[in-house]
Amino acid sequence: MPPASLQRTIWAIALPAMLTNVATALFGLADIWVIGRLGDAPAQGAVELGAKFMLGLLVVFNFLRTGTVALTAQAAGRGDAAGQAATLARAIAIALLIGTAVLAAKPLTVALGLDWFGARDGVAAPARAYVEIRYWGGPLWLLNAALAGWLIGRRRLRALLAVEIGANVAHIALDLTLVLGLGFGVEGVAWSTLASEAAKLLALAAIVAREPPARGVLRMIGSAGLWTRAALGQLLRVNRDLFLRTLILTFALLVFSRLGAEQGATVLAANAILYQLFMLSALMLDGFESAAQVLCGEAVGARDRARFAALVRGNLLSGVALSLVIALAFATVGQPFAASFSTDPAVVTLLFDYLPWAVLMPLVGVVSFVLDGVFIGATWTRALLATMAAAFVAYAAALALAAPLGNHGLWLAFTLFFVARAGFQTLALPRLVRSTFAPMIAANR
Repeated sequence: MPPASLQRTIWAIALPAMLTNVATALFGLADIWVIGRLGDAPAQGAVELGAKFMLGLLVVFNFLRTGTVALTAQAAGRGDAAGQAATLARAIAIALLIGTAVLAAKPLTVALGLDWFGARDGVAAPARAYVEIRYWGGPLWLLNAALAGWLIGRRRLRALLAVEIGANVAHIALDLTLVLGLGFGVEGVAWSTLASEAAKLLALAAIVAREPPARGVLRMIGSAGLWTRAALGQLLRVNRDLFLRTLILTFALLVFSRLGAEQGATVLAANAILYQLFMLSALMLDGFESAAQVLCGEAVGARDRARFAALVRGNLLSGVALSLVIALAFATVGQPFAASFSTDPAVVTLLFDYLPWAVLMPLVGVVSFVLDGVFIGATWTRALLATMAAAFVAYAAALALAAPLGNHGLWLAFTLFFVARAGFQTLALPRLVRSTFAPMIAANR
């Protein structure tokens, strides 16, 4: 594939994925911005802790999305429509099963989770009110993850983008109406999120139902052939590794939030805004992760090593270029943009002190984001888990060593976490490529 054609192929997936991810980020940005208009740091901190609680609860099941992308893309690379349908049916069944378990565990998880996050004093009551409402959207989130992953694996990213934009328009309108218009405060933010998640599920289900391989999927869920030992073995291996990897990543993020919360409501609110800037950059760069998942998955399914190598290089080069643009944008307009998220002078002052970390994060995170997509698309999930575990050990050591630096030390350790992830993944990559494509080379000889 000529370089120009390869880049067009990458951007054809990365750009709509990027825009979809940015639209997704607007959920968090809109919530923090709207609640920040009230000038109430405890309320803003409560929304941050409540959102992080829900993130910690649900994102460990993100394998419903990433695993579905990889298995669907590999089936597409083989030209296997039945395999794509079976992947969708299994993903829906597992999402329903996990959703039922999550709801059953609600009384225990809410109490323990908010206590672990340190939701105390003026933050405790509004944080619980937020979670009690938004928790019911958990099963909806799980089903949305499965459906979105399947559509990404089939390169239906434009349809997914349209759904995200529509859901976010509804979410922002509800935020403004319920919080600023009707004065529902933190509860209004939670109801807005729950309603938009339900609307998204209806839209995604309608799109999936029109895809040819999806016909009859619901009937397949109960069939014995769908749950053979071979199919379950691959599914459980991929999902287990992705689950544990995401569990480690989520724990790293939760530790970051917990240590920030221990420094007081003002630091918590400032970190919440900076974290949203980080997530905005990460979700933009994750467009190349999505492209790598789909295209590298197809290349593995088609047994095309040359195309696989070209796609890895192309995604990395494009990702690094975009990270430079994002960092430059944050450096030039980051202060007024970040300051618009709070009317509390103390929060704004801290924002300016810590803003350089938000400028740095896209540059240090981009390689690990892209390689995550490569590893997932190739279903190198065991190696992905091992590199994440090793990076977490480095992160824990950095937290201990940088503790005297306060919140700057916290951001330093968080930055080094992403550097370590990229380093370990880069070291593992050559061996994994050789082992994956070795049978094809031997057969050609």
